Amino acid sequence: MNRTLYTLLFHLGLPLVALRLAWRAWRAPAYARRIGERFAFGLPTLAPGGIWVHAVSVGESIAAAPMIRALLERHPDLPITITCMTPTGSERIRALFGDRVQHCYLPYDLPWAAARFLARARPRLAVIMETELWPNHIHQCAVRGIPVVLANARLSERSARGYARFHKLTAPMLAELSWIAVQTEAEAQRFRALGARPECVGVTGSIKFDLRIDPALLDRAAALHRQWNAEDRPVWIAASTHAGEDEIILAAHKTLLAQRPDALLILVPRHPERFGSMFELCRREGLATVRRSTGEAVTADTQVLVGDTMGELLFLYALADIAFVGGSLVPNGGHNLLEPAALGKPVLAGPHLFNFLEIAAQLREAGALAEVSDAGQLAAQVGGLWADPVRAATMREAGLGVLKANQGALERLLAGLSRLLS
Repeated sequence: MNRTLYTLLFHLGLPLVALRLAWRAWRAPAYARRIGERFAFGLPTLAPGGIWVHAVSVGESIAAAPMIRALLERHPDLPITITCMTPTGSERIRALFGDRVQHCYLPYDLPWAAARFLARARPRLAVIMETELWPNHIHQCAVRGIPVVLANARLSERSARGYARFHKLTAPMLAELSWIAVQTEAEAQRFRALGARPECVGVTGSIKFDLRIDPALLDRAAALHRQWNAEDRPVWIAASTHAGEDEIILAAHKTLLAQRPDALLILVPRHPERFGSMFELCRREGLATVRRSTGEAVTADTQVLVGDTMGELLFLYALADIAFVGGSLVPNGGHNLLEPAALGKPVLAGPHLFNFLEIAAQLREAGALAEVSDAGQLAAQVGGLWADPVRAATMREAGLGVLKANQGALERLLAGLSRLLS
C-alpha cells in the first residue's frame, strides 16, 4: 500500500471513523466536544514559527512534559503547540502547562486536514512522541521543509512486523523524518530495516528515566497520610488498570485483608470512563470503598480508594508502600514502570510488558521488579514485601539505581532538537 491508496482508504473509512467517535462519545462525553478540530476546522488561533509537539494521549503527554518544560526555558521566544488525540490527553496538557503553550487536537491524517493545520501553526520544527506515525502529516511537513523528529521512539518486534507488511507506505514515510531519536540500538536497527535513513537514526535512550520528583509532592503525600492516620497502615496501589485486571486485583486484596485487616488498596483505572464502574465493582465485592474525586475521608474502615481524578497518578503512587502497574495482567503491553520506581516503590507487574521490554528487563535484572500472573501470586508478593522490609528496601534502592544509571537521554534529545532549530 502506498500513500495515495492509504489516503483513499482513509476517506472511504470516514463513516467508520464517525461511528467510532460517536461510540467513544457515548462512553466518554468529552469526545463529543471540539469535533471540528479533528478535521482542522475551528482550530484556535496559533502563533506561528515555533515548535509543534504531538503527544497522542496521557502517557505520551507525561513523557513529553520534561522535554517541553526544557524547551520553554531554552527557547522562550518560540511558541510551543502541543497536540493530542484524546480528551484525557487534552486535560493533562492543560493541567501541566496552562497558557504557557498552545493546544488543540491533531486533525485526522488526511492531506487537506494536515495542510490546514500546518498553515495555521507554521512550525519551524515538529516533534512526534514515541511511535505515532501519520504518513500524510509527515509528508505535508516534508513538502514545507519542516524538520520532523520522532522523539523517545520505540518500536517492538511485533510493531516492526506490522509496519513491514506495508513497506511501500512505511519506507517513504520514515525516509522523510529528519531524525529518529530511539531508546535502544535494537529499535534503531528495526527503524533502519524499515526504510529510515541510517544517518537520521540515533540512540538517545528513554527520557522516561529522566523523571524528576517534586519534593512538594512527597510533602503533600505525607500530609495526607497523617490526615488519614495511616502512617503505620499497609497501603498498596494498582495503577493504570484495564478491563480484566480489576477482578484479579480485588481478589488479591481480599486475600491480603484476611492477613492484614487494616490494608488499603488504591485502585486507579487507566481510562476515566471506567471510574464509575470500578467503584460499583468494589462495592459489589463487599469492599468499603470511597472515591478520590468526592473528597470523602479515608478512614480506618476504608478498604479501597478509587483514584478517579486526572493528573494525580504520581501523587497516588507516593501514598503507597508497593506499586502494581497495570496493563500487564492482560495483553495490553504494560505502562510506565519507572514512575513508581522513581518514587522508591517496589514495583510489581504482570507478564505482558511488551511495550517496555528494555525497561522491564533492566528493572528485573536489578531486582527492582517482580512479575505475577494471578491473584494468588500478586497477594503473595504484596504481603511478602510488607512482611520483609529489608527486601522492600532492596527493591527500592535497585529501582532508583536503574534510573540513575540511565539518565541523560533528555539532554541528548534536547541537544539534537537545538541543532535542527539552528
